[in-house]
Amino acid sequence: MDRSLSDLVNEAVQLSLADDAEDLAAFKQRSREPNLPFEDVVKDLKRRGKI
Repeated sequence: MDRSLSDLVNEAVQLSLADDAEDLAAFKQRSREPNLPFEDVVKDLKRRGKI
């Protein structure tokens, strides 16, 4: 392997930042969705046999 430690760290940081950017984009896309009470979500999941 001919890669320096610095190259490996830089790649890891870039991948982590790319993951963060994806998370922020998904958060922005879903920001207009309605908030649901936790209890309603649990009831719906149980009704559909998911839990």
